[in-house]
Parts: sequence; C-alpha cells; structure tokens
Amino acid sequence: MIRPTSLIVPTRRAAVVLALAAPPALVIGATAAYAWIVAPLLGLALLVLIVIDAVIAGRLTGLEFTTAPDAEVGEASSLQVRALFAGGPRSEVGCALACDSRLFDGGRASFALDRLSDGSALAETTFVPNRRGTARFATLWLRWTGPLGLGARMHREETNEDVRIWPNIGPVRSPPLQTFLRNAQVGLIARRMRGEGTQFESLTDYQPGMDRRRIDWKSSARHVHLFAKEYETERNNQIVFAVDCGQAMCEPIDGMPRIDRAVSAALATAYVALRTGDRAALFGFAARPETMSPFVSSTREFHRLQQAAAGLDYRAQEPNFTLAMATLAARLQRRSMIVVFSDFTDPTSAELMREALGRLASRHLVLFVTLEDAELQGMAAAAPDDMQKLAMAVTADSLLRQRELVRLRLRQAGADVLEAPYDQVGTRLIDAYLAIKRAGAIG
Repeated sequence: MIRPTSLIVPTRRAAVVLALAAPPALVIGATAAYAWIVAPLLGLALLVLIVIDAVIAGRLTGLEFTTAPDAEVGEASSLQVRALFAGGPRSEVGCALACDSRLFDGGRASFALDRLSDGSALAETTFVPNRRGTARFATLWLRWTGPLGLGARMHREETNEDVRIWPNIGPVRSPPLQTFLRNAQVGLIARRMRGEGTQFESLTDYQPGMDRRRIDWKSSARHVHLFAKEYETERNNQIVFAVDCGQAMCEPIDGMPRIDRAVSAALATAYVALRTGDRAALFGFAARPETMSPFVSSTREFHRLQQAAAGLDYRAQEPNFTLAMATLAARLQRRSMIVVFSDFTDPTSAELMREALGRLASRHLVLFVTLEDAELQGMAAAAPDDMQKLAMAVTADSLLRQRELVRLRLRQAGADVLEAPYDQVGTRLIDAYLAIKRAGAIG
C-alpha cells in the first residue's frame, strides 16, 4: 500500500471542447472589436473547469499491483491492479503498463479498471509470456477522470516486479498423461514387467500373432508344444534430450519459438521416462555446447531438468553439430538414447548435421525430432492464381523436397526421424519412446 501524489491533466474531451469553442471565439473577436476578451475568458473558464473536475475526482490513497512471481511460456498468467481513492465521483479509471516484451507484445499494455461500490477500482487481466527468462513489469500509469470527463489525474509508479518465465510443463500435468501413467504396465512398481525387452524372463504358450522369432524351438520340440520367450522390460536406460538453441530453432511457430515447443515435448517425455524407470538428462547447444544436466533417476528430481531447460538461451547463431555431438558422445559412458531437437534451413548445414548424427548413431540410438513447417506446406498447396503465388508454390515445394531428402539421408545414416506438428510433437515423441523401450532397442 502506498500514498502517492498525482498530476492534473486535460482529457481528450477537453481538447474537443476547446477546438469547438475556438471558431465562435474568433468570429466574436472579428465582428466586435471590444469583444476579443471573450476568447481568453472562455479558455480560462475551460481551464478552471478542468481543474475543478480533476479535483472532484478525488485523490489516490493507495495502489496495489499484484502478479505471480512465476509463469510458464505459452501459458496464461494473471495480474491484478487495485486503486483506492479518497472520495469524489469518477467517470472512468484506466491503467497502462510498460514491461518486457516477453510479457505483452510491444512491451506495453492498457486496460480499464472496474469501479467498485466502496469507491475503489479493480482490474484483473491475463498475459501470455512468449519467451523464457526473467521479465519485468517496469512502470505503471494510473489515470482517472472527473464526472464531467474534462479533467483527469494521473499517477506514475515504478513497480519493478520481476516474473520468472519457466518452460511449459503443461503436458506433464495434463489429465490424459497422468491417467496413462497410472494405468501403464511399466513404471516404478514393485513387480517384474514382462514385455519385448532383452533380458529373458520366462516361457509362455505361443499365441497367433506373436513374433515367430520369439519361439523357443528347443523347448517346443521337447514338449511337442509351441512355446514363446518372454523378456523383462528394459530399465535404467539413459535418455538424453539434446536441444538446438541456434537461430533456426528461435524462429516462432504459432507465436512461440520452436525451441520452447521442443523443450515442452522433451520435458513431458523425460517425465514419462523417469516414471518408467529410466534416467534422463538435458543437453543444450548452439555454436558451442551450452548446458549438460546430470542424469536424474526419479520424478522427485524432475525440477532439476526444468531448471536446466529454463537456462537454455536463445542464440542467433548457427549450431555446430560436429562439436556438440562429439562433446556429448565423450560424456556418455554407455549406450544411450539421444533425442535431438533441431531444424535446418539449407542442404549444406543439413549435411554437416547428418555426418555428426551418423557418427553418434554408430554407438547410440539417435532419434531426430523436427517440427512440420505448416507455412511451407500451405504455400505449396495454395492455388496458383497469379505468377507470385505460382513462384511461391514452386519454391515451397522445392524446399519441402529438400527436407524430405535430408530426412531420408538421416535414416540412411542410422538415425530415426520424427516429424510432427507442433501441437502433436509431445504425444508422438512419447509414443516413439515407449515403442523403442518395448522393443529393447536402447540397451
């Protein structure tokens, strides 16, 4: 609570009234030589009305600005402004904010306050952070007008409220994922899980539809009955989520940078991996390696991954895949699953990426994840109504063919490739991880 001072200022209505009164005052001054005094008197009277109207509006006795200290990128967060006044009727109360552009587009916002029965005014609004980091609400302006709408009082307050913007873990909290994890047949449960892993568990009757390679021919011949092998589901695998922080991943897709879409998908999959008994780590890189978190092995340590993801910065640089993948390979002591989130803009950089991932795939299981470029697909599918649209469609189709060629070469180099829309990449990645885990391909 504060006891601020305020300035008296004219409103737009006062300016309109002055503009409308100017022509009659000029006509009177021109037609009657001794009536020129009317013009300044009218101006003085309007000035007096402005001051009286602003004084009647009452003075500000308290101003409260409240916002959550933490928010998630892409998720709505709320703020509240409450103003307390000492008497006087007010026609309207408005507020303006100057802040970091991560909080509001252009770094500014304005909204009206609702007048309450006790004479105070209150406003609650939301903002959607578009990038991670620490953002600040710097300055707040409050403006309230008198009953005539001619005079207003204005107060400026330095708020300096910081908001920490974290990676979005909304998918982790989503009811479908929580329900799936509760009902899943793998996880931190005190029993042995049977599946299609690598460690032999037991024999079972062969059922139609089973993979014939699972038939134990010796036991089947001994008992004159078909038996199939069951294996224990793999656990304690190492999963590394390598996120490209370079220029291409900083480009927005539907209002949010690609890197933040990738981080959300990585954290959701990491949470599933921890629940199913595996270990997860986060690796960030651009022109050089940026971050390498230690491996965590339980959901109680999930916050460490979230903190590491919050430290991934936006870099206007081309990523150095050769250095990043060599550094990552040197830090891994055993075979791991490496999920690489990246994108490419030209065949040359894509070729360097393919070579680096190919060397990594010789020892580890590599899954390359990229987001579908809906804008390019829309351009390629657009009807060629004129020459410009035709040229754009041809160029977009050429770029899409290049992307398909890069994906094919990555698969030939030994890496799996997953391309999905931004709003489906998380679920598609979880499905791919669980399929790989069931097949026992990591260990």
